[in-house]
Amino acid sequence: MGAMIVITTPTGTIGAAVAESLRAGGAPLRLIARDPSRLPDTLRGHADVVVGSHADPAVLNTALTGATALFVLVPPNLTAPDVTEHYLSFARPVADAVRAHGVPRVVAVSSLGRGFAGPAGLLSAAWAMDEVLESSGAAYRSLQPPFFMENLLHQVELIREQGMFTLPADPDAPLAAVATADVARTAAGLLADPTWSGQEDVPVREPVDHTPREMAQIISETLRQPVAYHQATLIDYRARYASSGASPAIVDGMVEMAEAQTAGVYPPASVTGVGTTFRQWCGSVLAAAVTRPPV
Repeated sequence: MGAMIVITTPTGTIGAAVAESLRAGGAPLRLIARDPSRLPDTLRGHADVVVGSHADPAVLNTALTGATALFVLVPPNLTAPDVTEHYLSFARPVADAVRAHGVPRVVAVSSLGRGFAGPAGLLSAAWAMDEVLESSGAAYRSLQPPFFMENLLHQVELIREQGMFTLPADPDAPLAAVATADVARTAAGLLADPTWSGQEDVPVREPVDHTPREMAQIISETLRQPVAYHQATLIDYRARYASSGASPAIVDGMVEMAEAQTAGVYPPASVTGVGTTFRQWCGSVLAAAVTRPPV
């Protein structure tokens, strides 16, 4: 039996990058997509496509037949009535299908900070997913990113027009961060490698943590214009998500996550860290987004 790598969320930022990387390397792919029309032509023409959701056991039964590796990412749902149950509604059927089909290796996107004792909102939900996927018995790698640098792209207009960005984080406390490209690259490397076994956590992060104030300085230097950091109160943060249509459970989960970040949920970076630096990301991603004319 030849290799067959199954990718969930292939139209999302990370899932698409994982799939494109593996396609470029010649790996046989099967994609689980709710809306195949959103797939780029390069993928649609070079992969099996199973239409549907990876929360659906019937879809998984089709997709995992003959699979040798599986990439799992739980798609966000701002209206979910329960944060942990949202994650587990994907994890449980995936674990059952992995067990039934004997899929040897599973790679999933979780979160840095696993083992944190307190409540951590969306992070706690991701760690609950890890436990369920590990129970499948497959060799498992839990990819563990911290704060996504790409979250700042939601504030491009604020950066461009008002010279500021805002988070609930302490301006002078280091905030671990990662470029989504590094998460995708790590996932693709593991999925293409048939030699690993066991179950391990894999932190994915930039080499050096910066404080939000330092991030503002780096953004200012990259854009050649002053950009300041403003610490949002948790009340403001809660109101922002509530006004965007998020469910009460998601709002609570976001606030809990922010509180956990303040409480040190992310361990400090090691001196051996690799990956895209925040300065590199600002130069290649943020600067292009800020200078792009508004649509």
